[in-house]
Amino acid sequence: MLANVQKNPWRLLLAINAAVIAGVFIHKIQLPPYVPYIHLLVDYHFGFIKRALIGAIVALFTDKVPVWLVFALGGATWLLTSGLYAKLFQRTFGFTAKTLPLFVFTAGSPFFLKNFMHTLGHFDIYGCALAIVLLLMPAGSLLFVATAALFAIILVLIHHIHLLMYVPTIITIVVIRHYLAYGSNRGNVAFGVIALALVSALFFAAQFLGTMPIPEADFVAYLKTRMADPSRTDLLQFAYIWYQPLAKEISDTWGRLPHNILGVPVFALLIWLHTPLWRFFAGLIGALASDLHKRLVIAALTGISLAYLVMFAMVFDYSRWISNWAVCMVLILHAVKMLPAKQEAPMIPAEDRKTNIFGLVLTLIPRVGIVRPF
Repeated sequence: MLANVQKNPWRLLLAINAAVIAGVFIHKIQLPPYVPYIHLLVDYHFGFIKRALIGAIVALFTDKVPVWLVFALGGATWLLTSGLYAKLFQRTFGFTAKTLPLFVFTAGSPFFLKNFMHTLGHFDIYGCALAIVLLLMPAGSLLFVATAALFAIILVLIHHIHLLMYVPTIITIVVIRHYLAYGSNRGNVAFGVIALALVSALFFAAQFLGTMPIPEADFVAYLKTRMADPSRTDLLQFAYIWYQPLAKEISDTWGRLPHNILGVPVFALLIWLHTPLWRFFAGLIGALASDLHKRLVIAALTGISLAYLVMFAMVFDYSRWISNWAVCMVLILHAVKMLPAKQEAPMIPAEDRKTNIFGLVLTLIPRVGIVRPF
């Protein structure tokens, strides 16, 4: 039995991943939910402002926001996203002994569901969840493009940085699943361009016109009226982010760069440990039937990566950004699998010793973090 586990440990690794996720959750609920909590308090009471959609939705259901709602809402979103990804993986590859290594390297990656558990309550996971919905729904009509545009608008209203974080991935999914699969014409191209222009205009409105219009002291006083426990003033220490201009965010990021850049070798190591996954992805691209499709996919991956590079220069939550970049790569992998191929790409080998070691190491890493590695 031990010999069989050593040769094919993937079921065991899935079980270990589940235990690790449970441990991350237990650790997470013991930490103060600073930024996720304040996002549930901020709404459109003072007019259009950035980062207020989730708080505005919460305000429709309750006047007082308890701290536990951060974990309840974040946990429900995490469970939904996990279920959606399991459905996507089942539809794209199926669950067999042959595909289990791929599932471990994607769903069990410390970049993906485990890090979303560590960042429970943050807004990143919403982009992932909506992108998965687009990978699951029919893509043959303009309704698909309109849905993608609506999702992009929702994400920008949740947090305008989604324009760089998940909107490029959503655009890529639309191009692959609609324009490449069903063809392009003047009508659907014009519709897509108009939708992109609207999303971009909303981003600039949120970035440059969405600053809180009242003094910070008055803003904090209003937030206290939304708190179930107004004495927890420690949870309001990040109210300043609704006043901070882009120039200040960039200045803070570059000021912290000498210290935060020390984490780059760790990120590089984590990416290298995913080598079997990247080889499989390269095999999928190489197996595409159309050279045009190959070039467009490579261009899209480059564009998504450049968007994250811009984010690195603007905001210093490096561990989150690199984790979401990896998630976007996984989502595009699924989209690429939906394109016509001239042959099947070889799956990640289930009994290769080096691959098994990489899978075990990634399984044991509980998360990547928020700002610095771990």
